[in-house]
This record gives sequence, structure tokens and C-alpha cells, in this order.
Amino acid sequence: MAMIRFPKTKLAEYLTVKQIVSLHYFEFSKDFIFDGEKHNFWEFVYVDKGEVQVIADKEIYLLKQGDIIFHKPNEYHNVWANKKIAPNVIIISFVCRSPGIRFFENKIFSLNADNQQLLVQMLKNGFAAFFPPFDDPRNHTLRRRPDAPAAAEQLLRIHLELLLIRLLGYAGSSVSSHRLSGAAKEQSDNDCVKQMCAFMEQHVYQNLSIERLCQAFTISRSYAFAIFKEKTGQSVMQYFRTLKIDRAKRLIREERHNITEIAELLQYSSVHSFSRQFKSVVDMSPTEYARTVKAKM
Repeated sequence: MAMIRFPKTKLAEYLTVKQIVSLHYFEFSKDFIFDGEKHNFWEFVYVDKGEVQVIADKEIYLLKQGDIIFHKPNEYHNVWANKKIAPNVIIISFVCRSPGIRFFENKIFSLNADNQQLLVQMLKNGFAAFFPPFDDPRNHTLRRRPDAPAAAEQLLRIHLELLLIRLLGYAGSSVSSHRLSGAAKEQSDNDCVKQMCAFMEQHVYQNLSIERLCQAFTISRSYAFAIFKEKTGQSVMQYFRTLKIDRAKRLIREERHNITEIAELLQYSSVHSFSRQFKSVVDMSPTEYARTVKAKM
């Protein structure tokens, strides 16, 4: 009897998640602020309870319960509570190199009950497959449980892929509808500039670069330049130089240090460099300023 040959058809895979990077469930305080980050893999933030504010690149969004936002690779993003409601948030990051994943760039959705259940299954299988903690924003290491149920990791992946595939069929909520009002964005920018000013004040005796400042707040140079100039009328480093000179003026008035010592305290490369910068701001040299102070006394 002749062997019948059956043709085999390989099934196409539109979206495949090969690796998971982190799995978190957070119960944030109403005052929680995350510094922000960017990385070379995908991440989504889902609001399980309450509401949060999110930055994606330079845009600010308000996410309420049931909303999910996707952050594409190398997109700067951060999240913070609104100081009114303590939110619960699911954050999962993963690696997907399928071309179809680009659909999720700059996308926000409001999940229905069925899709919310997929998230529940992701957490259930993720918690079964890996050890905690799942609520530490600085700990992304997933350690496998030796007693994990069979296929728990695969079920996590399947439910994640199923959520993505289901969302492909939705246009999703308009991103603009989640954008914060101008007043809320202005308040956020004001808070950021205020914190930057306080940081520079704390480091006035150091050599602070714009790169270090941006790293401390996990913001881009362009964003730092733009909001600081808008709110203060000065560039970031111009403001920092002015802080140094103001501190130098105070030190001169206190008369506990000579000009050379003050230049060293404020970490100028030389007393000549200090004198040049002092004169450019005050319109007189440090020595002339000291004489003026004594004359007034």
C-alpha cells in the first residue's frame, strides 16, 4: 500500500514575543514619582486602579483605570501619581521584533473586560513562573521558580501575544483625548524646573554639566533646554553659572575666604577663570566687588 504524502503548511506568525524583560505589579502611593528611563525594548503601562500621569517622549498623558499605553524602544518615558489617588499599575516589558509590533507605536487603548482578563492570566502565570519581588521599580531580574507549573512561562507569552493580536483589531483610543490639559502640562513643567533649580543649588560647589543634570532627572537635553528656557528665560548652564556667582558674592561678603580660596571652593579651573566669569555677571571683578562691599559697610 502506497504511503500517502500530506502537505504540511507552516503557520505564519504575525506577532511573536521571544523574551520578557520585566513583570511588575505596583501599588503606588498618591505621591509616587518615577525618575524615568528609556531602553531598547517594548513596555506597556496599564492602570488597574486609580489614574496616573505619563510622559512618552515630550508628550504628557493622563491614564485612568482600564487604560494601557505602549512605549516603543528607545522612547523616554516616566510615570507619576497625581497626588490625589493612590494607583495600582501593571508594567510589563518585552522583546518583540515582528514588523507588526510597530502598530503599537504611540498607542493608548482602553481595555474591555475580555482583554483585562488576559492581563490577569499574564500576572497569574508570571507570578507562578518567577520569584518576587514584583513591586520593586529598580529590580527587573526575573528568577525562575524550580517548582513552577508546567508551561507557566509559555502561558504568559501566549496571553501577551493574544492581547497584542486582539488589540490589532482596534483603532484604539485617540491619543489626543488622553493628553493633559495645558494647565496640567504647565504644572508638570514647572515642577520639573523647580526640582532642577533645587538640584543645582545643592551642587553649587561642584562642576555640574548639562549631561549630569539630564541624567539625574532622566530627561533629554532638548527637553531640559526647552522647558528651562521657557520658565526662567535662561539656559540651564547660564542659570547654574549665576548661582555660582551669587554664592561667590555671599562668600566675599562673609570675608572668611580670599578670592583664590573662593575660586577653589566653587571648583573653577583657575582664579582667572573665576574672575572673568564673575565680571561677566556682576560687571566688576571680585576684588572690585569686595572693595564696594567694604565701602558700603
